[in-house]
Amino acid sequence: MSESPAPRRTPAPRHSPAPGAMPAPGAPPAPEGEGRPEAAASTRSQPRLDPLAVRRQLRDEGLRARHSLSQNFLADPDVLQSILDLAAPEPGHSILEVGPGLGILTGGLLDGGATVTAVELDWRLADRLTRTQSDAIGAGALRLIQGDILDQKIAELMAPPYEVVANVPYHISSPILHRFLGQPPRPERLVLMLQREVAERISALPGDMSYLSVFVQYHASVRIAFTVPRGAFEPAPKVESAVVEIRPHDPSGDRPRLSAADQDDLWRLVQAGFRERRKKLRNVLSRQLPISGEAVAQALAATGIDGDRRPQTLSVDEWLALRVVLGPLPGARPR
Repeated sequence: MSESPAPRRTPAPRHSPAPGAMPAPGAPPAPEGEGRPEAAASTRSQPRLDPLAVRRQLRDEGLRARHSLSQNFLADPDVLQSILDLAAPEPGHSILEVGPGLGILTGGLLDGGATVTAVELDWRLADRLTRTQSDAIGAGALRLIQGDILDQKIAELMAPPYEVVANVPYHISSPILHRFLGQPPRPERLVLMLQREVAERISALPGDMSYLSVFVQYHASVRIAFTVPRGAFEPAPKVESAVVEIRPHDPSGDRPRLSAADQDDLWRLVQAGFRERRKKLRNVLSRQLPISGEAVAQALAATGIDGDRRPQTLSVDEWLALRVVLGPLPGARPR
């Protein structure tokens, strides 16, 4: 991690990382023209990073980025510090880090005083972290688990309240979001590096919504905190990235969480709509749901939703209203 002035928001996001690979000490930050965020000033002096330093560290350790795991190692100190500034680790904070990689972000979280549980899929990196973070592990500040985050029972791993900080491999973005938002114990907050396309999708407004947008925004508020250039990683990925902050809604707030049965009906309804996202809603729902076209027309009229609209134009609240009017859907519920 490194220090610098507050993050400069780049006009467009850039690329996505891998299974949580993180940096190594190095030289000066990427050039100004790359559009990287500049980190907020910090009181701690952190090692500088760059792609050459990461490459050298991997070579010295006999490691290499594994394409099969979508590994790209963050190598820009200012991006790294910006993530730390957003995560804001403090004594008493319990943080779940997905994919600690080389452990530089892990070190920054620990330096802030947080207690960290890190889950690393790559056994080579987990073995390295066991050696490099032996003091933190021995002191109980760091718990390291070698395995797939999607195989972990979060309820056994973390006790609320906790937060998630992760550099998410783009190919498991959706399962990660479903895992942490769809079932308890939900984190109080998630700070995630995602593929830019996914970040924009989950923060979309009506008109550009998708099933994933509705799912995430039903459970949480989302904002894109800043974007990240491709050159901030070693090796540079082919896709662009953004860091998002996700805050699950208070279940006792304005939008109480539905019962499991009602959520099943909601997701059956939303999935049905997005199977033909470019078609008119009245036609899509009558074809995709086990109810009559007349029942669909009546429900749309009762909620004030124009049947000529497309599914991507509906807000979360409109889907919720439609579910209420339609009532329990016939047929078996998904298991």
